[in-house]
Amino acid sequence: MSVTYLKKASKTPATETATAQQVVTEMLAEIQQRGEAAVREYSRKLDKWEGDIIMSPAAIAAATKDIPAGVKRDIEFASKQVYDFAVAQKQSMLEFSTGLHRGVTAGQRVIPVNVVGCYAPSGRYAHIASAYMTVATAKAAGVKTIIACSSPYRGGGMHPYLLYAFQAAGADVIMTLGGVQAIASMAYGLFTGKQADVVVGPGNKFVAEAKRTLFGKVGIDVFAGPSEVAVIADETADPAIVASDLVGQAEHGHESPAWLFTTSEPLAREVMRLVPELIAKLPPIAADAAGSAWRDYGEVILCGTRDEIATISDQYASEHLEVHAKDLDWWLATLTCYGSLFLGEETTVAFGDKTSGPNHVLPTMGAARYSGGLSVHKFMKVLTWQRLTREANREIAQVTARISRLEGMEAHARTADDRLRKYYPGQTFDLGTPVEA
Repeated sequence: MSVTYLKKASKTPATETATAQQVVTEMLAEIQQRGEAAVREYSRKLDKWEGDIIMSPAAIAAATKDIPAGVKRDIEFASKQVYDFAVAQKQSMLEFSTGLHRGVTAGQRVIPVNVVGCYAPSGRYAHIASAYMTVATAKAAGVKTIIACSSPYRGGGMHPYLLYAFQAAGADVIMTLGGVQAIASMAYGLFTGKQADVVVGPGNKFVAEAKRTLFGKVGIDVFAGPSEVAVIADETADPAIVASDLVGQAEHGHESPAWLFTTSEPLAREVMRLVPELIAKLPPIAADAAGSAWRDYGEVILCGTRDEIATISDQYASEHLEVHAKDLDWWLATLTCYGSLFLGEETTVAFGDKTSGPNHVLPTMGAARYSGGLSVHKFMKVLTWQRLTREANREIAQVTARISRLEGMEAHARTADDRLRKYYPGQTFDLGTPVEA
């Protein structure tokens, strides 16, 4: 394979996780032991928040009353895009029943979980889109109770636009809580009395580690790390657009990788020239984050063929993957590992992050090799059921008894024996050799 690194990352997101694991383990233990009191202490210490945790309807109305009508329309439009896409996903999941053998009927039900916790971060930026991405999708699934959390924004209460997004998308309970304490509160049912069945939403490395640690007690969306973007580009791509899109995602944070896979060295060199210029023109907070991300985690990889690019791309399994190249249908058919795919120059990641419809909560750090992003499916349980007639017992019970005894499980076998004895008294069946040891 002809692959050349024109720019190689000096760090990986995995190098930054050890401290987070230790901090999160200690916090979760404290919250589990002391409950709401510990959460309030962490909220005061970490977020400087001493107000109410659960927001009342009056508090929500007061906090959102001055939001401009145009902002509300934009949030409602984007929320509906996400909701409508999630409804279409739900409609693709079918309940069925089928006859497997004479007298044996089995099937599946598709039903939502009962309680979902949705988190939207509000640190460096107010992640308005994360509010409706999570809540609207849970709403489309038919979840009975949706609990939403976000931290105080820059010393005040929850950001009013983010709060409005939670409300517009259909959250039932909204709590002013951030970080590990928010994830733990939703998982343990603190303040609401309702333990979340699934907790979803992006966040920093501490939020990600809290979800990872609590996985099993609750379901989660994805094992998430810093946001990632990869761009596939050939000689037809516009280097200015490619550079802009790399920078557009690098501003997520200091540890956010941005990767370029290309068959064109002239394009690669031009993108490498343009990216620092674009970063320098950003506002200070964004420039600081994007500059560090590009310096430490950015990569530019030159490949000999598009097949080599596809192989490299699938190995990286990036969260967001843009394709700026000829024959988009070939790329759609060939690529297999990504969180979400953006085909063509007209389709930037930012559209998916904010407005276009598919969810922006996506797998990172290679998890796209085996997992997709947040979807209505995450909130739905596929439950199987079965029903047998007495006639079906004649054959099913005999086979079950024989296999159970081959495995050494005599008690299993006897549940089949007992039914045959009841339903077919006096008849003899081949039930295998009883287990004696």
